[in-house]
Amino acid sequence: MPEKPSNGLRVFGGTSSQQLTQRVCRHLGIEPGRCEARIYSEGNTLVRVLENVRGKDVFIIQTLSWPVNDNFVELLFWIDAFKRASAAQVTAVVPFFSYAKGDKKDEPRVSIRARACADCLEAVGVDRVLTMDLHAAQIQGFFHVPVDHLLAMPLFVEHFRPMIKDPQDWVVVAPDAGFAKHARGYAQALGTSLAIVDKSRSEVDERASAMDVIGEVKGKRVLICDDVIFAGSTVVVACDLLLKKGAVEVHSAVSHGVLSEGAAEMIGNSGLADVVITDTIEYRFAKLPDKVKVVSSAKLFAHAIRNIFERTSVSQLFHS
Repeated sequence: MPEKPSNGLRVFGGTSSQQLTQRVCRHLGIEPGRCEARIYSEGNTLVRVLENVRGKDVFIIQTLSWPVNDNFVELLFWIDAFKRASAAQVTAVVPFFSYAKGDKKDEPRVSIRARACADCLEAVGVDRVLTMDLHAAQIQGFFHVPVDHLLAMPLFVEHFRPMIKDPQDWVVVAPDAGFAKHARGYAQALGTSLAIVDKSRSEVDERASAMDVIGEVKGKRVLICDDVIFAGSTVVVACDLLLKKGAVEVHSAVSHGVLSEGAAEMIGNSGLADVVITDTIEYRFAKLPDKVKVVSSAKLFAHAIRNIFERTSVSQLFHS
């Protein structure tokens, strides 16, 4: 059932999140705010708010998918427009924060891109940020404004729990050591064991190379959990290794399905039983194969928006 609408709450959708905005607003029981974005012939972007937002709590939903830089600049313009229109509070809802991978200076003379993006958002006056499954949780500390960091885990647990008749037949697998803590949360929620893939990656071509598996997967059904799929090599290489190690079948749950050019075909031709992603990203480089299933994050974001608007706890949404 849609939640009771509030006159002081307005939700707007940027160019990159039109469909998700519609779904979120249906859960909230309100109509999306009226606005428009235009790109001129030389590439200049104009955004315009088409209704009064003076004194309103405004939420602008804009994911940072391809074209990432254009969508980020548009988000900055939206925040600036709302602030200049005297909105009481502007929350940037960024379902997928693409630059989260640039969270550190791990080689000489490079930018810490996530920090630069945080500085830009604050410079135009954002009051709050709402996002989901950051690549590195410490990015919340790059901001001086509150950041509400949602987890997709409850969505995936709800999806896979009916499939798991006997938890001893299943194992949750982290595709690398960095995701082990998150994967442990999935394993605890589903009552399964945990394994970890020992993986290396070339930063030049983004190809992953799985080396070994820490944990027992022989004779088990596997659920690989991760935060994002870019080129697709991580989950496909991990799947091949797990099947060689005796896994019965391999499923995957990934929060953000970027699926850059060639990834859809790679997954479609792989040994994966399925890959379940959320709807945080709408742009597609290619049609999704039948193996890719999409679960909606709209209800989760709608609840978070409602709780932020009503000044109640958001942390209750983390539980599966």
